[in-house]
Amino acid sequence: MEQDTRNIPEQEPTVLDLFKSVTKDWASFFNFVRSLWDARRREELNQALVLEASQPIVEMVVEPTRAVTFPWRAVIALFIALTAQALMEPPNRQWTLALALYFAAFGVGLWSYRTNEWHLPALPAAWQMSDPLTMRMIPLVLSVIFAAIAFVMFGEGYFRLINTAFWILSVALLAYSLWVKVPKPEPQPTPTFDETNFHKKWQKDGLFIAISDDAQFIWKWLRYILVIAAFGLAIFFRLYQLDTVPIEPFSDHAEKILDVYEVSLGDTHTFFERNTGREAIQMYWTLLVLNVFGTGFSFFSLKLGTVLLGILTLPFVYQLGKEYGNERVALFALFLFGIASWPNIISRIGLRFPLYPLFVAPTLLFLTRGLRTRNRNDFILAGIFLGLGLHGYSPFRMMPIFATIMFAIYFLHFKSKEERQQTFFWFLVIVIVSLFIFSPLLRYWLENPTNFGYRAFSRLGDVETALPGPAWQIFLSNLSKGLLMFNWDDGEIWVHSVTHRPALDLVTAALFLLGIVFLIVRYVRQRDWRDLTLLVSIPVLIMPSVLSLAYPGENPALNRAGGASVTAILIGALALDGLVSSFGSAMKRKVIAYALTLVMFSWVAYSNYDIVFNKFKDAYSLGAWNTSEMGRVVRDFGDKYGQTDTVWVVPYPYWVDTRLPGVWAGVPNRDFALFPERLPESLSFPAPKMFLFWNQDTETEKILRELYPNGELSRYTSAFTGKDFFIYLVEQ
Repeated sequence: MEQDTRNIPEQEPTVLDLFKSVTKDWASFFNFVRSLWDARRREELNQALVLEASQPIVEMVVEPTRAVTFPWRAVIALFIALTAQALMEPPNRQWTLALALYFAAFGVGLWSYRTNEWHLPALPAAWQMSDPLTMRMIPLVLSVIFAAIAFVMFGEGYFRLINTAFWILSVALLAYSLWVKVPKPEPQPTPTFDETNFHKKWQKDGLFIAISDDAQFIWKWLRYILVIAAFGLAIFFRLYQLDTVPIEPFSDHAEKILDVYEVSLGDTHTFFERNTGREAIQMYWTLLVLNVFGTGFSFFSLKLGTVLLGILTLPFVYQLGKEYGNERVALFALFLFGIASWPNIISRIGLRFPLYPLFVAPTLLFLTRGLRTRNRNDFILAGIFLGLGLHGYSPFRMMPIFATIMFAIYFLHFKSKEERQQTFFWFLVIVIVSLFIFSPLLRYWLENPTNFGYRAFSRLGDVETALPGPAWQIFLSNLSKGLLMFNWDDGEIWVHSVTHRPALDLVTAALFLLGIVFLIVRYVRQRDWRDLTLLVSIPVLIMPSVLSLAYPGENPALNRAGGASVTAILIGALALDGLVSSFGSAMKRKVIAYALTLVMFSWVAYSNYDIVFNKFKDAYSLGAWNTSEMGRVVRDFGDKYGQTDTVWVVPYPYWVDTRLPGVWAGVPNRDFALFPERLPESLSFPAPKMFLFWNQDTETEKILRELYPNGELSRYTSAFTGKDFFIYLVEQ
């Protein structure tokens, strides 16, 4: 029988039909782009695409099936790995036995994996959503104009009120022109602080018993308390004994304090050329810190500023834990990173070192989140942090390369034309945003390429000295040493490490290697781009240290490899979460799992405390010169006589930096050096006068006695063994 269709209304095209018509081929896409200039049509299409984007498809997170028996294989793998790492700890190292035990731990760990005991936590769900590829044209055009004006005005190499205003306004307009309103999907049942749905239900005797709302409330606040406690402990580790660990500055600190002092006088450089060149963020940040806390132009101001930068890294590490795992991974990563000696020490030194991990963490976070959720706004934020990081510490120049590799990994894991087009568009977004922020430094680079690249090229090539061998051989040797730094040897640079010991503590180092193995296995099985990203991050982020080809003795260097501390400790946190999950949801086994975690955390805390506040403190004190004691003598002279213009420090090979006593004495802009051959020049100055010189400098003592026979010689007994110095006082 023929159907009567006369009264059936004609079906209108759906939003999906409209979207398909726009993206089905290149011709349709270009017609769509041209239609953007038709205001009415543009509004219709934007509304349609927003409606389409408002219902993104979210992939479900599936937790690995867990064994129902006690995870004895996982426990055995852990203890073998811990034993192996213990054999790599100085002073009694047994690397052959340690290597054999590590391979045994990997074997048992893989056995545990095959029997569904030890799995890494499931990666968060990915969104299946299209980017509308739209932008606000007027703000975009204005941002380009303002950026061009600022770029021209930055030619003098200074931050001024006008060029900085144009620069900031151009970045703000660019971000606004690209920003999109993307509604988030409903939360999915992903694993959070505990296994999937643990605080929704538990299993007992084959029955699911719902937990009350009160119990859910308790679990929620328990997570908050644990996170706050982890943050508090991390802050304690970062601030404790900051005045004495490290105790003395060295030459680089004198350069920084003088830079900060000159900024206070109006020398607002975009790049500071002193001491082979330095990026600007630390100078301005330190000036802010010393004004807020009233600490003056001092070594403590430098340390306080960089420690605060290290603390600012912690929230991003926590968010990375959630982005690559769940809330429990985030808590573990926060704890392990917050008290780890590696990021703690490089934050305490008072130099730019913590700026590397500080900007690696948010850049990686927003890149990963953007690629997972396909949210353009995350790429804008990633571009902002990428651009800012380039103003921080020169090893961060490796991060644009890592970001490019990360996009390439993502690009190769997806086959559809639409996904690859969107990936390329997002890559352009992060490049353009970061370039806008980098532009003041870019202008300096174009005007002064030698100064900008000198520090890097002096390590990479033969700018200062000839390479000690074929470049490829040095590179391979450096790379192997760099990869071994986490578990074996962190190098010989005493100013920012406890030399020739693993960069990570025993527990974190063992978890790191087990995590690497599980990441490799999971990537082979699942081919998720995020696993490959974490694996690749390790060799890429240590590359600023590895590429010290001219000075291979400077590799490994914890400061230049500091960005890798973020992902290395995150990998360890993932492994630990997998271990805890292997115990299942039975209450008795969960008690055992968390008791074991508590024991390991106590071990981690004790080890890192000992590394920083005992081993590093003592080793640094032996290597540093006692400029604080000299500064105290200079300050006492100034208090007694009302001036320090007639105080000099006589230089001696490999002795103190003669600018540092003045820093301690509150005179940050004077070099107190007066070389022995110039000592007669002091005769033109009226008394009182004071000369400080090294206790083995007999020539200076002879000259001073001839010039000032009525002078008084005394020996200052230092609190540091073997670092006494002489004081020659001339009062008349």
